[in-house]
Amino acid sequence: MNTRCAACKYLRKRCPSDCIFSPYFPPHDPQRFASVHRIYGASNVARMLQQLPVNQRAATVDCLYYEAQCRVQDPVCGCVGVISLLYQQIHNAETELAKTKAQIALFVDSNSAREDLEVESDLNILLHEEGDEFAHLGPSNQVSFGFT
Repeated sequence: MNTRCAACKYLRKRCPSDCIFSPYFPPHDPQRFASVHRIYGASNVARMLQQLPVNQRAATVDCLYYEAQCRVQDPVCGCVGVISLLYQQIHNAETELAKTKAQIALFVDSNSAREDLEVESDLNILLHEEGDEFAHLGPSNQVSFGFT
């Protein structure tokens, strides 16, 4: 004797060998069919499955189950509420990323300016020290580096 699928058990009917529901609603997971049936109805689900190619039916049932679960949790928005929440999280992450990139650019620019000042300061110190070494030569004999 073949065990009935969750759909046939839920609907209290015998499960034929060619049952459209049996591959997608196994007997050990009756809540799966109950959720889909509550939102879409058994005849509508059977009609949808019959109109689809066999290779797309499992993914369709998974989607129907997910959408039914979302509708049970949020009767007003359903899965659209989840999608909206995810879009909001993406927007928040993009905003935070833009702020972080701006802070990094500001930090890099300030470090670059600080390094330029340090190089200029080091060059001035070096020129001053070299100027002291050649002070005995007088102003006419000093070599000009082009920095003033």
